[in-house]
Amino acid sequence: MKMLVIGSGGREHAMVKALQRSPLVTKVWCAPGNAGIAQDAECVPIRADDLNGLLRFVREQSVTLTVVGPEQPLVLGIVDLFRVQGLAIFGPTRSAALLEGSKAFAKAFMARYGIPTAKFGSFGKNDAMAAESFIRSMQPPMVVKADGLAAGKGVVICQTRDDALEAVRSMLSGEAFGAAGERVVVEEFLTGEELSVFVVTDGERSVMLAPAQDHKRIFDNDRGKNTGGMGAYAPAPLGTPELLERVQREVVEPTLRGMRSEGSSYTGCLYVGLMVTPNGPSVLEYNCRFGDPETQVVLPLIASDVAELFVRASSGQLQPEEVRLAKATAVCVVMASGGYPDHHETGKEIMGLQFLDGREDVVAYHAGTKVTDGKVVTAGGRVLGITAVGGADDLAGTIRAAYEAVRKVKFEGAHYRGDIGSKGVR
Repeated sequence: MKMLVIGSGGREHAMVKALQRSPLVTKVWCAPGNAGIAQDAECVPIRADDLNGLLRFVREQSVTLTVVGPEQPLVLGIVDLFRVQGLAIFGPTRSAALLEGSKAFAKAFMARYGIPTAKFGSFGKNDAMAAESFIRSMQPPMVVKADGLAAGKGVVICQTRDDALEAVRSMLSGEAFGAAGERVVVEEFLTGEELSVFVVTDGERSVMLAPAQDHKRIFDNDRGKNTGGMGAYAPAPLGTPELLERVQREVVEPTLRGMRSEGSSYTGCLYVGLMVTPNGPSVLEYNCRFGDPETQVVLPLIASDVAELFVRASSGQLQPEEVRLAKATAVCVVMASGGYPDHHETGKEIMGLQFLDGREDVVAYHAGTKVTDGKVVTAGGRVLGITAVGGADDLAGTIRAAYEAVRKVKFEGAHYRGDIGSKGVR
């Protein structure tokens, strides 16, 4: 089989590595890829949002399956475009991807099908008075979210009603997130612990992968600004068999059933971001694809053939009983540029990666890198995801292995959290 992965980050590097493990795969391309991905696949200079360019490439190269990494091409309708041409592609259609593309749609969908989520209100540009009335009726803190895609940054936690009113005003005016904020969702602030659940589905059947925990805040102990994710680990002990059974019954099955009933059968990967409250799991958000950096710890824990899994999910032939998860733990520590998530410099030479070459227990997934004058340099805010895989009952040992590897890699201004996975040990 010949595979094309769309995207250029650490998530896509993990996908490429997972597909390359399959004896069924003879060739992997990545569009556009990055410096690290280029060591494991052939990179082609086509942007992830150039749908027609990607379509031409897939036809010319007779690609067996296209695997979509980021959300933007899914929300733009790449799956619909490919399917009309009879081409196999892993991901949801444009209408199904609205679960991520519109937070207002997702919240209304959950309300229709009785899926547990926070109390909310949805407001457009002409609803300023209604939004103010709703906010005045809520107890702070509360959460204000931009409706559309905002690169994972369209969420503001507001400690007072006035903060919430200002966040709504800023979003609806277009100041904060442009068109993504032309509609907003205001919801109650839930307390508990967050859990990331990934499901691969063919629209009817589904298989749940190892539950993970992401670390969004920039500094240790969940302090500082939100980021795209500073690290992750799996499986998270919070995801007990009993809890995951509830998530399957109360969230996953009604979600897939609801999408089918609305004529938007959901295929590909469904991410469910949960808050585990004292009353049980509550959905914070859906994503219509694998998360980043959770993919870097979830895919290495699939013991069965990932390429076959993706092909079967894309063709309506998923066999959940054949998917095996490894009895192991995985920890990913993100190395970021100094200043991230705010202004940060790029072009810094990365040294020490050779110390990780050839190791099976540790992998450096490249997120924001490129090659300049023969040297691998930084090219983004999140630069590397150093991932270790270890024993099922030794999360502490896997954490140590990840950080030992991190300390071998250097670049000017490098920053990383020192507590990834510690929640799981506690």
